[in-house]
Amino acid sequence: MVSVENLKVEFGIEPLFEGVSFVVNDKERVCLVGKNGAGKSTMLKIIAGLQQPTSGVVSMPQGSSVGYLPQVMKLADSCTLIEETEKAFLHVKEIEIRLERVNSELAEREDYESEAYAQLIEQSTVLQEQLQMIGGQSWRADMERTLLGLGFERSDFERPTSEFSGGWRMRIELAKILLRRPDVLLLDEPTNHLDIESIGWLENFLLRESKSSVVLVSHDRAFINNVCTRTLEISCQQLTDYKVKYDEFVKLRAERREQQLRAYENQQKEIADTKAFIERFRYKATKAVQVQSRIKQLEKIVPIKIDEVETATLHLRFNEPMRSGDYPVICDEVAKAYGKHQVFSNVNLTIRRGEKVAFVGKNGEGKSTLVKCIMSEIPYDGSLRIGHNVQIGYYAQNQAQLLDDSLTVYDTIDRVATGDARLKIRELLGAFMFGGEASDKPVKVLSGGERSRLAMLKLLLEPMNVLILDEPTNHLDMRTKDVLKEAIANFKGTVIVVSHDRDFLDGLVNRVYAFGGGKVREHLGGIYDYLRTLNEANTSPALQKKVNSDTTGNTQATKSDSALTYQQQKELRKKINKLEKTVAEAEQNIAQLEAAIKVVEDKLATPEGASDLGLIDKHASFCKQLDKAMTEWTEASEQLEELKNN
Repeated sequence: MVSVENLKVEFGIEPLFEGVSFVVNDKERVCLVGKNGAGKSTMLKIIAGLQQPTSGVVSMPQGSSVGYLPQVMKLADSCTLIEETEKAFLHVKEIEIRLERVNSELAEREDYESEAYAQLIEQSTVLQEQLQMIGGQSWRADMERTLLGLGFERSDFERPTSEFSGGWRMRIELAKILLRRPDVLLLDEPTNHLDIESIGWLENFLLRESKSSVVLVSHDRAFINNVCTRTLEISCQQLTDYKVKYDEFVKLRAERREQQLRAYENQQKEIADTKAFIERFRYKATKAVQVQSRIKQLEKIVPIKIDEVETATLHLRFNEPMRSGDYPVICDEVAKAYGKHQVFSNVNLTIRRGEKVAFVGKNGEGKSTLVKCIMSEIPYDGSLRIGHNVQIGYYAQNQAQLLDDSLTVYDTIDRVATGDARLKIRELLGAFMFGGEASDKPVKVLSGGERSRLAMLKLLLEPMNVLILDEPTNHLDMRTKDVLKEAIANFKGTVIVVSHDRDFLDGLVNRVYAFGGGKVREHLGGIYDYLRTLNEANTSPALQKKVNSDTTGNTQATKSDSALTYQQQKELRKKINKLEKTVAEAEQNIAQLEAAIKVVEDKLATPEGASDLGLIDKHASFCKQLDKAMTEWTEASEQLEELKNN
């Protein structure tokens, strides 16, 4: 149990928060929410004992253990993955060594009736009981299961930790913390470096296996909805306790804010009336007593604080995109390898105009690599065609580093905003947490998260008809993600999203491409349709409930019907893909022939060309080829339309 009483933290003139009191009971799972800078991470550090409050007390039962995962940590790289993870069991190893020493001594002694022998027997019994209580008999199996659940492969176990990226090393620390099975588990953005499957495994662990009290901070709405049963919000320097899940909290919070607004408006009216009375009768002797009474009354009023205006009410819109060809991206037997390592091979996919698709899969399976192939940033094998009149807007994971450091935040957006967007630049900046003075900050002083948000907003205002987003939600809070999701949903162009955020993808994409084992597999439907087909053992109960009841299409269908429908759709999709390639090739041929005919016609329009019989024959040949190409396109398009309608 964690007891927080009358906590106050000051970093300047205004306190970060004050008068904060709450209790987290045994095995309770609580999420801590609030806007960036409200003090969520600070609260976790104080509970962990890593930071002292200005005043107030945090208490736990004597002997309680705490596991704390920060957003950023310095990690040592001096051993292999398995050796580093084994450090979580140092206390178990100590007991094993002591037990082995006692048992060895028992085997050597023969004074079975002595007091000393009886004491050794008792020590052995106590140590075995301790080992059993902490699960010491199965710690090696637990360690392997946890590492595999968090996305590592067995082949990684003997690799030095120095070979892993920062995100993977954070997974190692998370594994160590979970394996220690602390009484209190404090997690600050634990899903930032996890893929969808690993997030599902972590949910399952926290729901089924962990006996810890959990306090976590996360911008992953699906994760906290599935894991937590209680929501603590830090807002206006105070903490409000909602004993409900996050989705229910959002509704209750909206009602509370309406009440705050009414109370605030009434108080402002009362203050205005009181001030008007004082000003009106300040110099009238007959009203002196009443004036002094009103002045004292005004001094006693405690101002009501209200939350800042909800940015989620802002509706961000993309510029109207120029029409692209029917098939913006077509991959035919695309493959990519780095030396002997084959990232993927035999990738065949066709993305149609207006589609919104997701690239999902474990980290390192090639999602970003295929995006770079589409952007022609790296070489590849096979055929990858970009459709006619395609304008790509690309948000890479390092997009923030490409901003102009010499500009301010406002100037960065002012240079790309057009039309109606120019009239509400301040609102747009506020939606992405650059309200007030923050809009005048130089780009060069922005943090990594701030730069990412600014780069995202800049991209949204540029002209494009194909939008490619690589992990766009990593540094966005939930309200800003809602703004972005609504904008993408209303975007009339084509969208490819690389993401592990299920809530962000839910209802946004209509097709999923899963990367894994060197292959890219197509799944029709939304993200929860895809998760249903995985049938993974690490799917949490809450997620399974979501998968079974919240998929698009007929949720009442039986399992056998769903499986049959999927197989039929799979066969149909193969036929459609083949016809789509035919249509796309025909369109490309038509475009080339039309361009060639225009060049010939321009020459025929000149005095010299008008009498050139060779040009006239060439024009006739091109027109004949164009008629044939148009016929092929018409036939393929009709067959394609027929298949899609059946």
